[in-house]
Amino acid sequence: MQYTIAIARPRDVPLLPAIELDAARLLMDYAPAPLLLEATGLEVLNAAQRRGHLWVALADDVPVGFAHVIEPAVAHLQEIDVHPEHGCRGLGTRLVMAVCEWAAAAGYGSVTLTTFRDVAWNMPFYARLGFEVISLEQLSPALLSVVQGETRRGLDPRRRVAMRYMVRHAT
Repeated sequence: MQYTIAIARPRDVPLLPAIELDAARLLMDYAPAPLLLEATGLEVLNAAQRRGHLWVALADDVPVGFAHVIEPAVAHLQEIDVHPEHGCRGLGTRLVMAVCEWAAAAGYGSVTLTTFRDVAWNMPFYARLGFEVISLEQLSPALLSVVQGETRRGLDPRRRVAMRYMVRHAT
């Protein structure tokens, strides 16, 4: 199977919520069940696609994963998912690195995200890619708002962590 990473095309968008829901099943022991039944809305994904803030992992030209960035002052990796049938093939790494490369080209100083502290394929995965934990005291107002929103939705803030990747600009 041939895998590629690309900017999402309009035809990719309707397939992404199902990928998100399938990937969410891997978090059954870590997140409240109702949250695992939520997927990013098509209107949000379509808007991200139009802005160039949505990447897809394609298997023979069919989406099997995606990364979605929002910009609350920095590039924030809002969502990344790979369908479990295509996991452990480096697609998550390739999606994250595509986002980091985009952020560098767009002039951002960093890429931020929030993730589970105690899930092996979450915080440790991002740490291996060069992301560092941001203490609560160091959170920007925009990132603090993301964390507070997660808490309101039922995610335990003690199990979550904010992380930052410092973008390396070409000289």
